[in-house]
Order: sequence, then C-alpha cells, then structure tokens
Amino acid sequence: MFGIELSLEGLLTFFSGFVYQPMQVYCFIVVFMLASSFGFPVPEELVLISSGLVAFLARHPDQLPPPPSPDAVAVDMWTLMAVCFLAVFFSDFLVYAIGKYLGKYLLRFKWMQKQVSGKAYTTTQKWFDKYGTWCCGIFRFTPGLRFPGHLWCGMLGIPAWKFALIDGAAALFSVPTQVYLVGTYGKHIIEFLQKAKYFTIVVVVVAFVVWFVHKKIQERKAKTTVGELQE
Repeated sequence: MFGIELSLEGLLTFFSGFVYQPMQVYCFIVVFMLASSFGFPVPEELVLISSGLVAFLARHPDQLPPPPSPDAVAVDMWTLMAVCFLAVFFSDFLVYAIGKYLGKYLLRFKWMQKQVSGKAYTTTQKWFDKYGTWCCGIFRFTPGLRFPGHLWCGMLGIPAWKFALIDGAAALFSVPTQVYLVGTYGKHIIEFLQKAKYFTIVVVVVAFVVWFVHKKIQERKAKTTVGELQE
C-alpha cells in the first residue's frame, strides 16, 4: 500500500499530471532552483530531469489522457528550457549578490558560518587561488559547492559582469541541454530506470546516507573555522 513502484507506466502517469499546467510547472522550477542554489537538499539535476520528462510527454500526447479542456495548453519544451536556464542563472546571481553586499554581515549567524566553513571553505579557497575568476563557472558543475562558491565569488569582490558572463555561459551550456536530451529521449531513460530500479533505489539510499554523514562532518569542522571567518 505504501510502496513506491518505479515503472515506466507509473512515472509517465505521475508526470502527465503536469503537462497541461505550464504556469504551475514554471513556478515550481523557479522555487526549486532557488532552494537548490541556497544549499537546500533539492538536487538541481533532478529538477531538470523531471522538467525534461514533462516536456517529453507534452511532445507525445498519444501517451497522455485527454486534456482537461479543449483549450488546455501543454508545456512547451523550448519555453521550459528557457525558464530552467533563467531560474538557474537568477538563483546563482542572487547568491552572488548576497555575498557581495551582505556576506560579511551574514557571517555573524551560525547557519551561514556552517554553509561556508569546513571542507567547503577550504576547497573554494584552493580553487580561487588556482583558477581565479574561472571558478564562477566551475562551481556551476559542483553541486556541493555551488552555494558557498557563488557566495564567496561575491564576497571576494569579483565584478558582477564577470560572474554573469562566466556563470551564464556555463548555465547556458549545461541547463537547456539536459532538458532537451530528456525531453527528446525521455522514454529510453525511463525504460533504463525501470530495468535498473533496484540498483537505482540502492544508489539513492547510499547517496542520502553519504550526504547526511558529510553534512555532520562539515558541521563539526565549522566549529574550528568560525574564528577565521569572522576575522
């Protein structure tokens, strides 16, 4: 009764419920991307894959139940790609702006100290020393370092135009591409998940455990770096 069935039919049925609710889908994307950029456990990649599956179903109405009304409008894949890109870029730039204008003030709060300390702090500093402003784009491809990385980009005084150019180029390369590929080859991806459902479940559980343990380790390390951050 309480089991979750990872099947082709089950996933198609779930996502088909959003095909004729484009505004709701676009709003969900913005909210989830903002949450992901601020370090909440909402994987950006999962949002992009889910968006791609909705786009795939919208392009294959033969696999859907009849629309709720004759004038119902389905999600458009190209609009979805644009919304995903803009939501990701806006979220990244918002974190950068907070770091630039409010970063030193926010470091007085323990929650912020935890977000930018420990291993994340050490890694971002090493990358800045090695790659300079190119880190603005590198952080886009490192889920665990996006929030502290973009925050430090602002706090270290990287010009807004450089951050927008580098991060925007990285987002433009990666975000719409993922939505397009899933929107075009979504059925093959779902079929693969169906065949590897037990393996997928194990991977998800292990990933959650690793994330939880890693978070606890970071919290412990944060206590040793708070003094350094406040200097």
